[in-house]
Amino acid sequence: MQDRRVTAMPGASQGVGISAEAHKVLRNTYSLLAMTLLFSAIMAGVSMAVGLGRGASLVCSLTALVLIWFVIPRTANSSAGLGVVFAITGLLGLSLGPLLMHYLSVPNGGSIVMQAMGGTAIVFFSLSAYVLTTKKDFSFLGGMLFAGFIVVIVGFIGALIAGMMGYNVSGFSLALSAAIVLLMSGFILFDTSRIVNGGETNYILATVGLYLSIYNLFTSLLHLIGAFSDD
Repeated sequence: MQDRRVTAMPGASQGVGISAEAHKVLRNTYSLLAMTLLFSAIMAGVSMAVGLGRGASLVCSLTALVLIWFVIPRTANSSAGLGVVFAITGLLGLSLGPLLMHYLSVPNGGSIVMQAMGGTAIVFFSLSAYVLTTKKDFSFLGGMLFAGFIVVIVGFIGALIAGMMGYNVSGFSLALSAAIVLLMSGFILFDTSRIVNGGETNYILATVGLYLSIYNLFTSLLHLIGAFSDD
């Protein structure tokens, strides 16, 4: 699961219309998000075309994490931040190649991938529309999301170690994917609410946050749908 960090900031009062500044941040965020998702999809296609291996995929993911942790916070207020955003999303797109190839190689694999994409789109647009319509402030979720993120990370590391020791962790892995789906849904509510209510004024950071939620939501749904598929 790709890194998510929570910074709980108080939003505006519920029910107040979106300010001109918040509307501008929202518009810029969604525009950049659309471009990065398209770029990420293209890079995933490139990864599949060249047959990127799992080792190279892991390197891409780790490099993206380094950019998220150490580079984007220092460049988010400059034009260089845009280049870093595309570097992050491009690397994560490349890292998807082996995973997508795995599912596309099984019977009905194309259907599994499309269902995961469709489910991701439905969750994202439904939750975003809810926040945009109600203007509800979800900043209260900050602490719970951070705690949930820590639990998921610990669970992921534990499952990885147990798997390396030869234990069957398939059931736990599915439970972990389900938890990530819920966690990322909460992040979408939280991040969108912060934009709408003025808690997030940097569209570059907002884009990275929403992109990571969509990315982790998609990969988790892919795992769940693939596991429960008859094929």
